[in-house]
Amino acid sequence: MTTTEYNQCVRELADGLYRFACKSMNDQEEAKDVVQQAFVTLWEKREMVAAEKGKSFLFTIVYRRCMDIHRTRGRTRSTENLNENVLTEQPKPHDLKKILQNALSTLDTQAKNLVLLKDYEGYSYEEIATLTDLNTTQVKVYLHRARKELRQYLVSRAHII
Repeated sequence: MTTTEYNQCVRELADGLYRFACKSMNDQEEAKDVVQQAFVTLWEKREMVAAEKGKSFLFTIVYRRCMDIHRTRGRTRSTENLNENVLTEQPKPHDLKKILQNALSTLDTQAKNLVLLKDYEGYSYEEIATLTDLNTTQVKVYLHRARKELRQYLVSRAHII
């Protein structure tokens, strides 16, 4: 990858990477750090990464770093804590964005990231499989389960969209 191709990656992918990291981390500062570190890693390895692989390389780094941070900080909340948070943060019916954010927060980290990659970023099942080291069938199954959980959350709270 040349310097020009690297700069093009930064221009084209920075917003999407940041958006994904923000939704995954729920923390803008951590998301900035994760994305910045991904670009630093790409710069350090630019001679080994082909320009056409830059997008998948960067999203893989960001995805894995987000997963690592969730694991090391013990971000998985117990069901009791989750229910308390949901009850205290009831959004107004017209606030669809907040409703969807609450619904996404009920998913485990992997399921949330898969939904974000597929439904928010528009990746194909095959691309997600490559990014996450899962096979395509696993991606489809995990996404199906995640969407089922989201549907149950939305219906159970009368947040029918």
